[in-house]
Amino acid sequence: MTGSTLARRSLGRRLRKLREAVKLSQSAASKAVELSPQSIGRLEDGQATRVSSLHINVLCNLYGASDEDRQVLLGLAQEARESSKSGGKWWRAYADEIPADFDHYVALEEAAKTLTTFQITLLPGLLQTADYRRNGIRTVHPQMSTAEVERRVELSARRQERLQDNAFELNAYLPSAVLQHRVGGPAVMARQLQHLLNIQSLPNKAIRIIPQSVGSYIGLHTGTFVLLEFPDVPSTRIQEPPVVYAEGYTGCLYLERDTEIEQYRRALADIRRVALDVGESTGLIARLARECEQ
Repeated sequence: MTGSTLARRSLGRRLRKLREAVKLSQSAASKAVELSPQSIGRLEDGQATRVSSLHINVLCNLYGASDEDRQVLLGLAQEARESSKSGGKWWRAYADEIPADFDHYVALEEAAKTLTTFQITLLPGLLQTADYRRNGIRTVHPQMSTAEVERRVELSARRQERLQDNAFELNAYLPSAVLQHRVGGPAVMARQLQHLLNIQSLPNKAIRIIPQSVGSYIGLHTGTFVLLEFPDVPSTRIQEPPVVYAEGYTGCLYLERDTEIEQYRRALADIRRVALDVGESTGLIARLARECEQ
């Protein structure tokens, strides 16, 4: 059971709730099923770990789970295994190029039905052209070989295939300064801005720009973040809770608590308030593209 799926997240959350209800530690649970405490932690976090139906049954016995809970948990575990076998986790082929924490993000991004992103310095990966991405990689990793750079560019292109899914909703909020940094030079940026205009025309995709004239707003304090929202888990028809991914230079955070999600939703409401609408944003992007071409 590798990668991360909605079924796995739901399984882990339900197992944690049952364990905490009987006031058992992860260490105690691990001894009962002969797994490490770290494996129980990863299982409950919805991350990659090897568990069988036998493990799930032992945990259900330990937690005093009802027959209904047991069937749901076994069904979720089976769904996670089937998803793993289906070959849908295309990013496994790029495991050597994806940091462990970002592997989890790519899996969540692939499962999301709605992605809302706010970026303060660079364009989000889903919107970057190959040249823009290539320049960024070389800036951060100047010693990286050409082959490694191209592998990362290829990974970015694979992620962007989601944009062709009309059911996938993308909302990107970008300060105008992000568009004015001429990453890779004027020619590269001109093509990048035209690429944004092309994305803007796709169904359920919206790029909105925050002009510098707005003054102070909450986005100046939040930093870069992504809100991921998910469809129902097929086996339970229960909608998975959203996740906020907050990225930093030396690490990242995955936030799932209701209070944390609500705080970011309030931040997004303020960011929407100051952002130009889609039509105005499109006009601004087109003007900046023309300036790069001059």
